[in-house]
Amino acid sequence: MTVTGPDFLALQVRDLDRAVEFYEAHLGLRRLPASPPGAVVFDTAPIPFALREPLPGVDLDAASPHPGLGVALWFHCDDAQNLYERLVAAGIVIVTAPFDGPFGRTFAFSDPDGYTITLHDKA
Repeated sequence: MTVTGPDFLALQVRDLDRAVEFYEAHLGLRRLPASPPGAVVFDTAPIPFALREPLPGVDLDAASPHPGLGVALWFHCDDAQNLYERLVAAGIVIVTAPFDGPFGRTFAFSDPDGYTITLHDKA
């Protein structure tokens, strides 16, 4: 038996509708036609990404200093600098200012639930 790597990623969020609106409006993600109850799966490749209501026993408000601490979640985009400028104009919290590195132009922001998301533009 061999594990081949990540196959699905999901974030548990406080307000599913608000989180979905954020990822659609600011990152341009689009929903798949069908999702499981309490979740929205986006049409991302090569790995599906979803937002979901918290599972029983999960208290996101108790996550300190924010949910996802210690997890690095990276998204690819075509133009990181342009997206950075759009997020700044929308008042989104920037965690790491843009810099050029091995993954191209890279920066990180905080989503409405406090998850840190890193974006880069090198394919």
